Amino acid sequence: MARAGLTADRVTEAAADLADEVGFENVTLSALARRFGVRDASLYAHVKSLRDLRERVAVLATGEFADRLGAAVAGRSGRDALVAFAGAYREFALERPGRYAATQVRLDPAVTAASPAYARAVGVVYAMLRAYGLEEPDLTDAVRLLRSAFHGYAALEAIGGFGHPREVRASWERGLDALHTLLENWPSQSQSQSPSPSPSPPPSSLPSAGAGRG
Repeated sequence: MARAGLTADRVTEAAADLADEVGFENVTLSALARRFGVRDASLYAHVKSLRDLRERVAVLATGEFADRLGAAVAGRSGRDALVAFAGAYREFALERPGRYAATQVRLDPAVTAASPAYARAVGVVYAMLRAYGLEEPDLTDAVRLLRSAFHGYAALEAIGGFGHPREVRASWERGLDALHTLLENWPSQSQSQSPSPSPSPPPSSLPSAGAGRG
């Protein structure tokens, strides 16, 4: 492919596609340059470094993830929103493994603060949980629990980690029923044996660890 026409956006998109094919951790400037048929040095006119490239991929992937989650929960509430959100989360993780891995990378807070994608992701999570009436610090605790459940399930499913003959999707659906019941009956702080000594910060987006929270 000719060098003409390369832009930072095209390079980032190609890097995201490459991540889905070979794994986010295996994306390099050399591999990307080979895809475009150019020398490695040609890419430095569009990205500063491998770190910069990976940050760009993380921001791109988080935006795509947030858009998919937002579309899934639009017009829904309560259990319907939870199920739709979880389904979109799982599908993205399985269909776009490299992009999904990029959303889990911890980025410099300045990078996430400058990106509208992370704000959209946080907004989707709030919208999904609004019907459950949770307030801080319970809201952050619930976000962390859901993120752990969705991420862990998708990660195990991706590597064929469920060996029991029970159909994987059936267990997923039953798990969502259990999570819905838990969210509707979330224990108050007065019921907790180990209350938080101080208020928790606002919850992070489920899609991303890059914001450094949640």
